[in-house]
Amino acid sequence: MIRGADLTDEVTLSLASHQPVARTDPRYLSFSIDISVLAGGFWWEGALDVKRGLGTLRVPPLSLTSKKLDKLVQLLGPAYLRIGGSEADKIHYFNKPEDDEDALVLTHQQWDELHDFIRRNQLQLIFTCKYGLFNRRQQGRWQGDELVALLEYTRAKGYNVEVFELGNELNAYWAFHGLTSQPRAHNLARDYDRFSALVHSLFPEAKISGPGSAFWPKLGETVKPLSNITPRFLASLNTRLDIVDWHYYPFQSDRSPVRTRRARIEHLIDPKSFEYFRRYSHRLSALRDRFQPEAELWTGETGSAQCGGQPELSDRWISSFWWADQLGMGARLGQKVMVRQSLLGGDYGMIARLTLKPRPDYWVSWLWGQLMGQNVYAIDSSDPALRSYLHDRPDNSGQTLMLINLKAHCVSAHLPAELRSRISHGYEMTAKRLTGRRVRINDKKVRFKGGAVRLDQFPQKTFSGTLAAYSISFWCCNIDPEPDT
Repeated sequence: MIRGADLTDEVTLSLASHQPVARTDPRYLSFSIDISVLAGGFWWEGALDVKRGLGTLRVPPLSLTSKKLDKLVQLLGPAYLRIGGSEADKIHYFNKPEDDEDALVLTHQQWDELHDFIRRNQLQLIFTCKYGLFNRRQQGRWQGDELVALLEYTRAKGYNVEVFELGNELNAYWAFHGLTSQPRAHNLARDYDRFSALVHSLFPEAKISGPGSAFWPKLGETVKPLSNITPRFLASLNTRLDIVDWHYYPFQSDRSPVRTRRARIEHLIDPKSFEYFRRYSHRLSALRDRFQPEAELWTGETGSAQCGGQPELSDRWISSFWWADQLGMGARLGQKVMVRQSLLGGDYGMIARLTLKPRPDYWVSWLWGQLMGQNVYAIDSSDPALRSYLHDRPDNSGQTLMLINLKAHCVSAHLPAELRSRISHGYEMTAKRLTGRRVRINDKKVRFKGGAVRLDQFPQKTFSGTLAAYSISFWCCNIDPEPDT
């Protein structure tokens, strides 16, 4: 049980600026469906091990025709949908090779259903294209013959892909495909130049994103010079990137072969665990400013724990805190888009794949979309265990203050007078226990009832200054009244 009413810490919040310090994309909170789940490849659910970056159990292809899934997605929109993942570099487009009966193939029907799903739910597509050259002697000579067929079919059908990227976590090929498959940065840049030219010959308005390097907690971009490729890759490019993106997981599951910070209860509520995102975001921002100053910064993939998430933790209330904090921190640090791995599938999916039941962090995402708009303000807390973020509301009717209490007891929050005087009401998320599956908003259970979930279904909460233990709350601040003239 979560207790803490008998203890109360006092924490002071201060506004660092009255003007916005950043502005996010309208589709800031976005999400992915792994291509392994979409096409029926190797996945994590039920797997206890990992083999070359993949789970060890094969799943059936995902059906995208569920009306319930549509409603769940629409509650989170607008958003980008990324189709990527480790098997993006192994998959074949439309045709199975004669010499590999077990090959993973993206079929015409799956591609058609995906675009119909995107159209119905007002999504925009990020697609990870196959790099797939695992022989170092071929790197730097990418031709993309297989990709041409996919692009030509896509254009002929009138489909659109807003963002293209080449390869998945290119700096981690040594782990997924063997040491000799790891591309050198300058060769990868040459392949990216060819890739960009090919994409733009058929989709001239599409954005190009890269390199999507994986960063590990405590290690960053891992081993130099083998996989620390982002600086030299960006320096070697001739093409202009629209997006400089990276992948980051704050924890690792027990399946992960590299475990610099295991997904454990004590780590999932430790504010020190969250700060590595800030460190690596600053590092990537500096590289962007130096080599691709016109590009946006995106977090192209993130989830609670690498390799499918941690069973009985990533799908529980305790896994909501890192997510809420990373949404807030990423926005303040200038990340334009945050792509969550994953919408569904694995222990880290926001929706359970087999039952389509939303998990606790799905409801955090829903509240974020309802209440946190694009303009970001700088607000600071005197205690790192009380995390604070301030945005304009989506409808520009005021601001929303998000507060995350990582303490096992209540916190008394002292707000700037000009902010506290404008708070009209709020929504406080809690659960009976950190490992609980169900959450409450203002002490009312959250349930998905046919998609008819609205803020006005929850009783409004008055701001008293006291925040519940282990809670995430959103406080609505009205616009200052116009002074009398």
